Amino acid sequence: MDKHYLTPLFSPGSIVVFAGPADVPERQTREARALRAALDANAGAHPPQYLDIQTTGTLADLAQSRADLAIIALPPDELPAALEVAGRIACRSALIATHGVGADEAAQLKKIARREGLYLLGPNSLGFQRPHLKLNASAAGPMAAEGSLALVSQSGALTTAMLDWARGNSVGFSAVVSLGQNAAVDLAQVLDFLASDARTHAILVYLEGIANARRFMSALRSAANAKPVVVLKAGRRPAGNEAAQTHCRAIVGSDEVFDAALRRAGAVRVRSFVELFSAAKCLASRYRPVGPRVAIVTNGGGPGVLAADGVSELGLALGRLSPAVAQALAPQLSPLASLADLVDLSAEATAAHYRAAVEAAARDSAVDGVLALFAPQFGAEPEEFARALVAAKAQAGKPVLACWLGDETVATARRLIHEASIPSFRTPEAAVGAFANIASFYRNQQLLQQTPPPLSTLAKPDIEGARLVIESVLAERRTALTEMESKTLLAAFHIPVTQTVLARSANEAMMIATQLGFPVALKIDSPDVAHKSDVQGVALNIASGAAARDTYDEMVERVRRALPAARINGVTVQKMAPARRGREVYVGMVTDEPFGPVIVFGAGGTMIELIADRAMELPPLNQFLARRLVERSRVAETLAEWRGAEAVDGEAIEQVLLRVSEMVCEFPQLREMDINPLIVDERGAVAVDARIVLHGVAQGASVAGPHADGHGGLRAPDYHHLAILPYPARYEQVYPLRGGGEYTVRPIRPDDAQMLQELVRGLSAESRYYRFVSAIAELPAPMLARLTLIDYDREMALVAVVRERRAGADGEVVDSERIVGVSRMITNPDHETCEFSLLVADDFAGKGLGSRLMESIMDVAREKGLSEVEGLVLTNNSSMLKLMRSLGFIVKPFAEDPDFRLVTHPL
Repeated sequence: MDKHYLTPLFSPGSIVVFAGPADVPERQTREARALRAALDANAGAHPPQYLDIQTTGTLADLAQSRADLAIIALPPDELPAALEVAGRIACRSALIATHGVGADEAAQLKKIARREGLYLLGPNSLGFQRPHLKLNASAAGPMAAEGSLALVSQSGALTTAMLDWARGNSVGFSAVVSLGQNAAVDLAQVLDFLASDARTHAILVYLEGIANARRFMSALRSAANAKPVVVLKAGRRPAGNEAAQTHCRAIVGSDEVFDAALRRAGAVRVRSFVELFSAAKCLASRYRPVGPRVAIVTNGGGPGVLAADGVSELGLALGRLSPAVAQALAPQLSPLASLADLVDLSAEATAAHYRAAVEAAARDSAVDGVLALFAPQFGAEPEEFARALVAAKAQAGKPVLACWLGDETVATARRLIHEASIPSFRTPEAAVGAFANIASFYRNQQLLQQTPPPLSTLAKPDIEGARLVIESVLAERRTALTEMESKTLLAAFHIPVTQTVLARSANEAMMIATQLGFPVALKIDSPDVAHKSDVQGVALNIASGAAARDTYDEMVERVRRALPAARINGVTVQKMAPARRGREVYVGMVTDEPFGPVIVFGAGGTMIELIADRAMELPPLNQFLARRLVERSRVAETLAEWRGAEAVDGEAIEQVLLRVSEMVCEFPQLREMDINPLIVDERGAVAVDARIVLHGVAQGASVAGPHADGHGGLRAPDYHHLAILPYPARYEQVYPLRGGGEYTVRPIRPDDAQMLQELVRGLSAESRYYRFVSAIAELPAPMLARLTLIDYDREMALVAVVRERRAGADGEVVDSERIVGVSRMITNPDHETCEFSLLVADDFAGKGLGSRLMESIMDVAREKGLSEVEGLVLTNNSSMLKLMRSLGFIVKPFAEDPDFRLVTHPL
């Protein structure tokens, strides 16, 4: 059970091939000829058995040809029969490399594969390569060189182009996988396999589209948590939507949402396939995550200035040497050297100067990485400077990138740099761009580690009241909320709003305005008016009752002329916010296809579409994510002290964003939202105007709430509308500990990594072997990352946590948390059963933790609608087998290995 379920596909022990008879050209497809040539070129490593479904013989004869992988390259009309034969002879996976298969035919092949229990790569796939296995099961040309990069591509043409480029640039691969259109095994599944593949140190993805955002984000987050993932996406398009009912929808494009999704997943996006490889080259060098400060060491001012320009344009920071480091370095350099901004060694620099400068910058805590530039100078030998760089890099614990300008005179130097595994570039701009990818990887990894719950720690919102507002609108078969309804919804989630009263006549407007106090604002109230200003439906600074009465009549008349069919409820009257130095910002949300709800922040006001300031983030949010969202906007510069105005209350903005996140999580009916303007100053924030649009729902459909769980009970909402599942805080429970005290059972979090490592280190050798079937003393870093940042949708890990008093680093006794047990379940590929594991600290054995953790994880599996839980237990692990029997598990031999027992329990 420890092997990945796609191992038979990508690491097969045996192969059968259905490619038609070699001596009958009319039954040989182009892909079949290419596959035969590729397989036969490496026949010694993986000798394939060629079969012909029309001439091989009976099914009994074919049964002798069972294999891990069946490769099928036949005309489209012969594919279903070949796939069925592959299933009947107990093949575990299949590759269909035939092109030109339509969506309907592909759906039929997927159905056959599911029925026969096959993992199917294709159709319309070029196949795959596994260089270290000497396996070229592809029509993509010669075998790629062996390396540590994995390439997954949704385009066959670009796959061959990237392989050709890689051959000319000495880039090797651990795996190359071509998916193609309508593929059964999808990108998410391949990413999941590569995340656990020990040969793969970084993953390159060429992407054209995704079908299931939740599965894609789950697999991408898991992979990016274990190793760098770099994505090149085609199909960028400008923002804009003619049918937009809110400003937010009008200024947000789907490509920007994709950027936000990649950031949240911890991956890096690039714009060309040359940049794809250069980014992977840097990230696969296993540098620790770094910040944005890059020091530029150069022997020429011009190249250094070009690099500094790139640093500024890409939002990086120029890494300046700290005064102490600069003072210590200066005597070692030429008198003409400058250390003010760039580390400009001047044309008189020697290789020794160069090495000293790079080493000093790499040691400086004020620097996150070093870019070493070399321009050919009279008397400067490029090879000597390259050797100096190689020597300096050996002592550096930070990214060191190189750029040797020129061509023939620096060719040997570039080779020396390449052999030392230092990422090397031909231009300063390319080198700075590569460092920007490293820095964005660090920033995105911080976002990846965030696992917010659906509701924040702020005061509990009135969810039921908000639900009633939504139900009343949908009951009237409307989707657009009026301003009054929108503000009521915001107020239910404790978002401050201006006091607003609806007037249904001119006299009412006059009386309400007088009661509220002047000046007031009047706004048309109609479900058919998307933007009030566009139809002159807003009047500000009304200073008297008579003016309010006259303005009401004039406004209603103007709107009726502009939109004769519009339903007009009246005019809202609200007191004008007092004159102060507030800033107008907006908070909104849009629903993207396929990523679902996206929260947007930027500059607000009437020119929102012209300014087009939009920073965005996928929900759910926590305070860290909300703060980063604000920082990415252009308007963020004006929120500090600005032109005589005091700094605004940043926490007030963050709280509004958290409240919007709560709304989005709890109500999948929300389609679009504008809070514009949201006026913020040093005293807080208030929503002056708001508009919310709902998805239309079928009559009788539930707005939100629990669902039947298939076991006669209710299960919590599954947040199916979100691309990222919120942290499932509902599973947190406190239990009494046998013998005194208590412990908390809760879902695991990424910041539990150190406590989980301490649990494993504290186990006896026997306990570690029972759990991991290995003599490991601690968890390897990739495994630790994979076990703590999990996808709560397809798996769950519950930890038992106790509070203990320990001596701190300064000797003072402090309270601290300790993980003393973990239960885990992972949904199997059949989506009906799951596999479990259990671990309890030796000093907490016999206190009931094992039973409680198992019962809790089985409850989670039931809630997910699974039918059975299963696991493997070593035959000599008598205490675990005893616990399993006491919980009602069935214990039976495991056919594949007599050292294990298979334990199962129906749910």
